[in-house]
Amino acid sequence: MTTPRPATTLTASDARRIALRAQGFLGAPNRRAGARGVLRHLGAVQLDTISVLARSHELVPYARLGAIGRQTVEHAYWKDTHAFEYWSHAACILPIEEWPHFAFRRRAYRDRPHWHHELPDGAYDQVIKQLRAEGPLTATELGGAKRTSEWWDWSGSKVAVERALMYGEVVCVERRGWKRVYDLAERAIPAHLLHDDLDDAECLRRLVRLAGEALGVGTRADIADYHRLKAEQVDAVIADSGLVPVTVEGWGKPAWADPAALATPPRGRHRTTLLSPFDSLIWERARTERIFGFTHRLEAYVPKPKRVHGYFAMPVLSGGQLVGRVDPAREGRTLVAKQVSLDGVKAAPAVAQALVEAATWVDCTDVRVERVSAPELREPLIRELSQALT
Repeated sequence: MTTPRPATTLTASDARRIALRAQGFLGAPNRRAGARGVLRHLGAVQLDTISVLARSHELVPYARLGAIGRQTVEHAYWKDTHAFEYWSHAACILPIEEWPHFAFRRRAYRDRPHWHHELPDGAYDQVIKQLRAEGPLTATELGGAKRTSEWWDWSGSKVAVERALMYGEVVCVERRGWKRVYDLAERAIPAHLLHDDLDDAECLRRLVRLAGEALGVGTRADIADYHRLKAEQVDAVIADSGLVPVTVEGWGKPAWADPAALATPPRGRHRTTLLSPFDSLIWERARTERIFGFTHRLEAYVPKPKRVHGYFAMPVLSGGQLVGRVDPAREGRTLVAKQVSLDGVKAAPAVAQALVEAATWVDCTDVRVERVSAPELREPLIRELSQALT
């Protein structure tokens, strides 16, 4: 692909601030729009089974808005058909108005199904019939999620309903106790959105544009990763997406920006907060290293003896930089920082502030620090925590 001449050149610092504003961390948060506003702004909020302080889809609006009620977050996503769950960056909550733009993915699943689970004869039709008569239902209510206790050993009804989900005949309309609740798309999706009329190019143009707006500025790989598009899919539509080519000093690769992000310089206050490891600000490791000089890796699936920063290490954002990380846990009403890494003594006040705010959010009244990666930073951190807790 031939990249057009860049519209402008950005410093690395410019690009970092543009990215922070685009992700909702720079400037005053839109509290009136709440979690729904965060979802629309980001275009996708990733789901994950791990819950330490809270689940990741709750941590994402918390990081941008502060101590928003957890039940308020759930209502914002699921009440009154404001969102649906589908495959985007991973399993994500998506704004309901984007349903038509995932038609390309539903078609791909229907045309080239890649399945490791056998579908018993008649199971698909039976699931659709049962949902039509009784829905919304969980997989357990449809006849059982698993045949055995093994996580991968799905029942026939679970295979069928997941296939119907990928094809778009069925929708996940909420999570109940972390179980997907399924309903027929014809019932769950507003009538004016329930169609696959858009061709692949139109779907891809929209998702590339949304990714560019959510990132502010990004390379082709950054933009492709946001909704897990292929490089050639991005190449086919990016010139017509409305994004503009830019050069970012030090990036070494062509970049594209949201023109609205270039129109005004990013100003305002920076959030200080703990970030979910699944936060879209840090989804892509190469981008996180390029923008923040920070190597981020979730170690939950790394054998315990090989972990460096801990099971669910949460990066700490402050002053527009990633200044450390905390591996948290809860014991009663105490937030336990099992392991803390700090980017020098100047990071201690920010990490203490982030810990105390998070503790308050999850109804903890105390914070205990177990291990600090640099022992000489333990005392400054404890001192800042003591001041913040009083």
